[in-house]
Amino acid sequence: MTSPDIDRIRAALARVHDPEIKRPITELGMLDDVTVDDTGLVTVTVLLTVSGCPLKDTITRDVTSEVSPIEGVTGVDVKLGVMTAEQRSTLQDQLRGGQAQREIPFAQPGSLTRVIAIASGKGGVGKSSVTVNLAVSMAAQGLKVGIVDADIYGHSIPAMLGVADVRPTQVEDLIMPVPTASGVSVISIGMLKPRRDQVVAWRGPMLDRALVQMLADVYWGSLDVLLLDLPPGTGDVAISLGQHLPSAEVVVVTTPQDAATEVAERAGTMASMMHQRVIGVLENMSWLPCPHCTPEGKDHRIDVFGTGGGQRTATTLGQRFGYDVPLLGRIPLDTSLREGGDVGKPIVESDPTAPGALVLREVARTLTARGRGLAGMQLGLSPTAKG
Repeated sequence: MTSPDIDRIRAALARVHDPEIKRPITELGMLDDVTVDDTGLVTVTVLLTVSGCPLKDTITRDVTSEVSPIEGVTGVDVKLGVMTAEQRSTLQDQLRGGQAQREIPFAQPGSLTRVIAIASGKGGVGKSSVTVNLAVSMAAQGLKVGIVDADIYGHSIPAMLGVADVRPTQVEDLIMPVPTASGVSVISIGMLKPRRDQVVAWRGPMLDRALVQMLADVYWGSLDVLLLDLPPGTGDVAISLGQHLPSAEVVVVTTPQDAATEVAERAGTMASMMHQRVIGVLENMSWLPCPHCTPEGKDHRIDVFGTGGGQRTATTLGQRFGYDVPLLGRIPLDTSLREGGDVGKPIVESDPTAPGALVLREVARTLTARGRGLAGMQLGLSPTAKG
């Protein structure tokens, strides 16, 4: 029998990524030992960051999958250990890249991550559903996408992604975002509470601290897009976001009626006051497809909340700011959109041909195809004195 080549085994293990950090276990100091006995049995010892790593079964499966096909391998035995405090500290330093703690990577001049905040003037307009479905649609395009559930009091993103009861792994004081089946990574204040039913009753300074923690103390890695689900209105979190991430772009979500559009305009104006660019308005619950029509009359729509509010909001904001603010799309009332949020299966995955899913996927394509503006960006330039 040909004995398996140890170099081939190590090369295969370099293709195994930690599911949370999304980097090879060989680079992270997680591969502790590899041995091969006379029968071709390969024993791989992997050090987990913490003993209760929620994705240890995934690591075991991936190691076995990569090593088993190698010539001469008769079996794979994966042994799981735990990093020492010193090893975790070393890993934390490695992940931070030598940067100081509590530094927001997306605020640095060299950041290539596009930050898009999803805002609304009032609650109940479907802002969180929009955030989740846009994120999943962008991930389906092959982008690396993260979500910060910054709606501190009304955090609902984890449940909508099917990870409501999952808690993030922590490496020293560095937090790993929770991966989801759709490929989107997420962090929420709801995941950091001791109990899911615990009420958050914080005011200004604590809200700012929570936002900074989710941006600076979480290892996001190399993201293409970071979406932030903001609380409704023009309160502390919106102000803190403008201070910490002035280069963030903003999408305003509204429903068609005047009562919603008036406050949506305020949310957009707040973003502009914080020197952020409003890149579009998205109208949700735009109409209800008539449930009584035959297929021949399937285009009959019932305007439950009136019409035209999204376009009015976009036009008003564009006139106010002096640049074009487009209406990105109009999402119909759709029971499958609501059902998908309730069971943790976003509609763009669970029912991709539904009218709402089609609009949301198209909006995601529009946003990712759009060039990133320079408004609010730090260009890393400093004035020099004339000689």
